[in-house]
Amino acid sequence: MLNDIYNKRILELAADIPLCERLDAPDASSTQVSKLCGSKVTVDVKMEGDKVVAYGADVKACALGQASSSIMARHVIGSTAEELHEVGAAMRAMLKEGGEPPREIYGGKWKDLEVLEPVRDYKARHASTLLVFDAVEDAVDKAMAGTEKV
Repeated sequence: MLNDIYNKRILELAADIPLCERLDAPDASSTQVSKLCGSKVTVDVKMEGDKVVAYGADVKACALGQASSSIMARHVIGSTAEELHEVGAAMRAMLKEGGEPPREIYGGKWKDLEVLEPVRDYKARHASTLLVFDAVEDAVDKAMAGTEKV
């Protein structure tokens, strides 16, 4: 039951979020809030072309939002806008449509996201788990368009 989604690995990831300081001069930022639980994730990105070269975040979320933010922070630098959109789409499909976790895409780089697969059965937890993906995609899109709005 709930022990499936709050397992040891998720709690370890939640307790160790890299890059959890905001950037001084980001190209773009985005804040996303879960209306259901109040979890809030703010991300900053710096881009070179379509690639993320610097990242910072402020995560005030439940363990699931923290765990997904931790995984994002471990892999976001060097990722392209297209990759980040693909990963976000794969996570939404995994949680909302019963899709497979993004184990294989980008050479298995995002394999750790499979730890969040049990969240699929808890619709009330989807929004907080997906906050970081929504924020990163929004910030990257703003940076690419040159329309930074926090």
